[in-house]
Amino acid sequence: MARELTEGQRAYEAKRAAKAGMSLEKWLQAKEKQQQAEQRPAVVPKPPGLISRWLDRAHRPIGGAKKK
Repeated sequence: MARELTEGQRAYEAKRAAKAGMSLEKWLQAKEKQQQAEQRPAVVPKPPGLISRWLDRAHRPIGGAKKK
């Protein structure tokens, strides 16, 4: 981790690591990796391009049935 843990924090993390069946170092690395993944921005889907919109429109019926 980027900062040093106090003795109490280190003992707490050691208990959590033991409960998960990992070593303390491996636990801290996994925890840091998870925090970094949470900080990443969500990927915004790209809007459809010009050709995709044309193809979608080409498959729609023309005008549809008119009601009287």
